[in-house]
Amino acid sequence: MLIKFFMPLFIIFMFLVLFYNFSDAKITGPCVNCHTMHNSQNNAAMATYGADSKPWKGSGVNPTLVRGNCLGCHGIGTSKIVNIGGSDVPQVYHADASGDLAGGNFAYITGTKGSGASDRKGHNVYELNNGPDPLFNNTVIPGGFKGSGHRSIIITNLSCCVEEGCHGKRMEMSGITNLYAMKGTHHKNPDISKLDVADQVYNSYRFLTGVKGFENNGTYKWQNKDASSHNEYFGTTTPPIYNYSGGCINSCHSANGLRSVNNTISGFCGTCHGNFHTLSGGYYGNDAGIGSTNHSPFQRHPTDIVLPSTGEYAGYTAYSIEAPVARITVPDAISSIVSPGSDIVMCLSCHASHASNYPSMLRWDYTAMVAGGGGSGGCFTCHTQKK
Repeated sequence: MLIKFFMPLFIIFMFLVLFYNFSDAKITGPCVNCHTMHNSQNNAAMATYGADSKPWKGSGVNPTLVRGNCLGCHGIGTSKIVNIGGSDVPQVYHADASGDLAGGNFAYITGTKGSGASDRKGHNVYELNNGPDPLFNNTVIPGGFKGSGHRSIIITNLSCCVEEGCHGKRMEMSGITNLYAMKGTHHKNPDISKLDVADQVYNSYRFLTGVKGFENNGTYKWQNKDASSHNEYFGTTTPPIYNYSGGCINSCHSANGLRSVNNTISGFCGTCHGNFHTLSGGYYGNDAGIGSTNHSPFQRHPTDIVLPSTGEYAGYTAYSIEAPVARITVPDAISSIVSPGSDIVMCLSCHASHASNYPSMLRWDYTAMVAGGGGSGGCFTCHTQKK
């Protein structure tokens, strides 16, 4: 009798536990932390957080009733993580001397941090109000699609979100603005690390539509701190061929916006920089991409290929946050081990996603990589016999 009595209660309890685990939003706390109903307080326009004169703090009004634009929450302090109304918020623009979050730091572009301002150090998004990047040629980004078949990303429309950005719903349509593209993502996002579905923006890795991965949500949340505490990235064993018959047009574009063609982080980068992430043929032509196969010799540095298990590559076995690898399946936990012959070379093995202190958003000083010079790290993390 007791079993019959308690069994329904047990089932209800388990349902609530499971439901809670998958519905607990990462954004919690008072709505006023992020939103304003009329953008007015005591008959004056409300400012966002902070008291300095940066243009993303308190100027103008914003869609979805938020108090600031992307950097209004994620670029407001001197620390890499700030607390807003009881919630920790990651910062992508800051001067924190203790380091940066996993995606890098836009402050290297403006010179607020690092060795000096340079447009070449990162994605010069217009939210920075740093002025256009003169290295753009107004028609196509490095390795990007060109011609009338695709909308061009140029110096004046590169952004954090929307079709010409990275995060949120990446599509061009009436009413989809930078902030509206993120609508619902922070509230729906399940408070779990393993994101292996990625069929919506909110359940994709770091709100990158269609990207699978494992988010570091532990003690060092949002950070690649060391071999035991870092994000885990998803990769595959060969890049796609982009073409109108299926490699891009029918695969990249979906009801949820522009997305990674193969759910990998490198495939996501390829939605803009496709010529750096493709096999020859298709849209880019026979001299495109890494070459005709996923085997050496390559004509461009390969991504979404297996790190070889022979030769110099076999020496890379201890995970390095200076040259991270991707995994062929989304793991259940963070690993400090690299497995040549299984793990994957990706775009983020060499580059930061927001910005770094080095040209081309590299994770290290490329000019300091001198073959036979006895160096370490950087390129030599994988190419162990060339140092």
